Amino acid sequence: MSRADREAAARRIMVGTPPRTARELYPDAVRRGTRILRRRRTTRRLLWLLLCAALLAFTVWALVAEPWTRPPSETTPTLTDW
Repeated sequence: MSRADREAAARRIMVGTPPRTARELYPDAVRRGTRILRRRRTTRRLLWLLLCAALLAFTVWALVAEPWTRPPSETTPTLTDW
């Protein structure tokens, strides 16, 4: 099949009316689509919840640990005035 034949066949397919589907497929497709949307929504909500929990844990850690302050020195300074 040459390129021109393939292009002509593709045009015939695109111009023609789409084939009719069986009526019993519609409820299955709706049920499957609803299930997929419900899973996506649940996954999105769980990821947002996980993000909020991580943000809360980081905030609590930062408030308790105060990583922005200088840690206390481990040794005492030398006494020079004696």
